Amino acid sequence: MHAPVPLQTIEPDLLMMAYRSGIFPMADARDDPEIFWVEPRRRAILPLDGFNCSRSLARTLRRGRFTVTCNADFGAVMQACAAPRRESGETWISDRIEASYRELHALGHAHSIECWQQGELVGGLYGVGFDRVFCGESMFSRVPDASKVALAWLVAALRRGGAELLDCQFMTDHLASLGAIEISQARYLALLRSAQRSIEGAAVLAAGVGVGAAEGEADGDGEGLALPAAFGALLGDAAEAGLSSSPGNFIAQSLTQTS
Repeated sequence: MHAPVPLQTIEPDLLMMAYRSGIFPMADARDDPEIFWVEPRRRAILPLDGFNCSRSLARTLRRGRFTVTCNADFGAVMQACAAPRRESGETWISDRIEASYRELHALGHAHSIECWQQGELVGGLYGVGFDRVFCGESMFSRVPDASKVALAWLVAALRRGGAELLDCQFMTDHLASLGAIEISQARYLALLRSAQRSIEGAAVLAAGVGVGAAEGEADGDGEGLALPAAFGALLGDAAEAGLSSSPGNFIAQSLTQTS
């Protein structure tokens, strides 16, 4: 019996170079061994000061319906996002792409936000971070509002970490309802260049969330947004505000005060 042939993943350096250039990979099916590189003519971004936290979403956050974590189960989030869509029965996240992003996660460049109910993973998202940029790749929801709550926490954490650009790739009605806008690729590239920082910029970000906590996330050549450290700092802020038992209430307050 022959052992299975390991997947040929996309080289991490190549993936990061693509993201820094405004390009990302996709596939045609789950078992597709090939990938193609995408550079959209129109790009969706979510301005971090323009997140639309509706009254109903704020209420959901305050009630603490979900336990929200960062990087608690990146693999499970990827698998859920890679599941075929109910509408089309298709997915662009191939086994090769999944394996490649698992490598990025192990290197500290890809992160996930998870929403849990009674110990069950019910929603979340994942993406790639570097400098002051986070490129959201995909999200999923098994119960109402789970992906919205995950995105709300992501936005709050990115604000706390000093991020400047949240890339959503393609516009959807769901993203538009949460404040996403569509811009030209040329405009996106200008924002991307502005948000990218050298090691000095990464050091500033690390100082904003605590140098010790961010160690390993914002060092070297500056690749890797310190999302986990920023997420932890956000929880620390909630505790200082007396809301450690209800961090969702703190998130709702921070988002509705500036939305």
